[in-house]
Amino acid sequence: MIFLGADHRGFNLKEKIKQWLRDRGEDFVDCGSEGYDRDDDYPDIGFKVAEKVVADNGKGILVCGSGVGVCIAANKVKGIRAGLCLLAKQARAGRNDDDMNVLCLNADMVPEQDNLEIIETFLETVFGSEEKYIRRINKIKKYESSIS
Repeated sequence: MIFLGADHRGFNLKEKIKQWLRDRGEDFVDCGSEGYDRDDDYPDIGFKVAEKVVADNGKGILVCGSGVGVCIAANKVKGIRAGLCLLAKQARAGRNDDDMNVLCLNADMVPEQDNLEIIETFLETVFGSEEKYIRRINKIKKYESSIS
């Protein structure tokens, strides 16, 4: 399952992503915002999507103006490996090498078509499962478990 969310600056792109996902036959849940609300806050959306991703062992797509805010918020949730991708090859590396489970997108500076290519790469790339990648992710999990 794909969990999708955006603040007001990412809202228009999120709506276009929803249609693109529908056209591909992808199962997704829109976690908000439900409408354009210039007073919403990216941490609320980032936390919500990230929590759903962890609970469902799914994938998330978050959008804000720069992509940075939602990425910071999502990464506060234990079990999340969120990455801001500006290029498809970043998404490929993030999935293959780091088992990235939340893709964060920049709505203000990356063209819509490029963002759709980034999403496609994120969804179609599988985790490489090489020993070195697993070792690195396990170090992150161990660290997450050691902090309160």
